Amino acid sequence: MRKKISTTIYVTPEQADKLKLLHERTKVPVAVYIREGIDLVLRHYAHMLPGQLALVPEADESPRPPDVSLSDPGRSSSHPADIAAAAGGKK
Repeated sequence: MRKKISTTIYVTPEQADKLKLLHERTKVPVAVYIREGIDLVLRHYAHMLPGQLALVPEADESPRPPDVSLSDPGRSSSHPADIAAAAGGKK
């Protein structure tokens, strides 16, 4: 397991309630969902981050996540594992 850096975030009461409910139903820690959300945002905005562009995408490279409206935090979305399962991948 990689070392993690502690940080503080502020979420709305609605976000906290939904994350808690998600945790209760899946037994996945809230922190895991927050890290997955951060990964989705970083992939979405990767074109704005420094780095060298690959000439040819790597075979195991994930497709870019769908556009997400950051102005609508209450918008629901599916867990990445559920999306993969619906697409025929392993859950």
